[in-house]
Amino acid sequence: MWKILRVSLLAVLLLVVAGRFVLDRYYSRAWNSTLWVAVFPVNADGSAVTRSYVDALQAEQFASIETFFAREAHRYGVNLPKPVHVQLMPVVTELPPQLPKGAGVATIALWSLKMRWYAWRYGSNSISRVRVFVLYHDPERTPAVPHSLGLQKGLVGVVYGFADRSMTGTNAIVVVHEVLHTLGATDHYDLATGQPLYPQGYAQPDLQPRHPQPVAEIMAGRRALTSATAEMPESLAEVAVGAVTASEINWRFR
Repeated sequence: MWKILRVSLLAVLLLVVAGRFVLDRYYSRAWNSTLWVAVFPVNADGSAVTRSYVDALQAEQFASIETFFAREAHRYGVNLPKPVHVQLMPVVTELPPQLPKGAGVATIALWSLKMRWYAWRYGSNSISRVRVFVLYHDPERTPAVPHSLGLQKGLVGVVYGFADRSMTGTNAIVVVHEVLHTLGATDHYDLATGQPLYPQGYAQPDLQPRHPQPVAEIMAGRRALTSATAEMPESLAEVAVGAVTASEINWRFR
């Protein structure tokens, strides 16, 4: 009897989770109203430099994200005046769950559930559909950070950024990249070399001559200079949404 009850409860829970995923996926990609994105700053290294930086963050520092989405969405016929609104949330003091290196399928699944629970606890007082936790580091102490990530299930992003105003532009690029992952976009670069993949990783794949590309494709992350070299953009002004990425997030020419 108890076994049947436990199995039934588990089945109901799985149905609820699956239903929530379907609804989140539909409404986050419908583009018939503004998509709200909550950004939660996190002092990831506990340093005084990072604490001072995150405490001084203002919503204006994320304005380029809204500008980018408006510019690119309008190119693909999305007629919303403001496709994305960024909501700056209070600083979070607790670090999110960490995904162990070399984790297997079961460990990844468990981590994903923990991550969604973490996001719910801190994001339940926000009306934003997408929640991004930006883990800031003092670049003097941590010159290199782990790869950021975005989860479609739960619409949650974890971004590793730097507590330095000169890197506001590059931080914003990573935030947008991970937000697009939550909406269904995939990476368009070679995992081994970091080089943009042709044609999906090129903002203008039909350009002649093909190189250098004038701007970087957002899911490629770099601007292709030649077939074997690329450079990082410094701000979202140097980045565009390519046709493949647009299709993946349900933008269509209309």
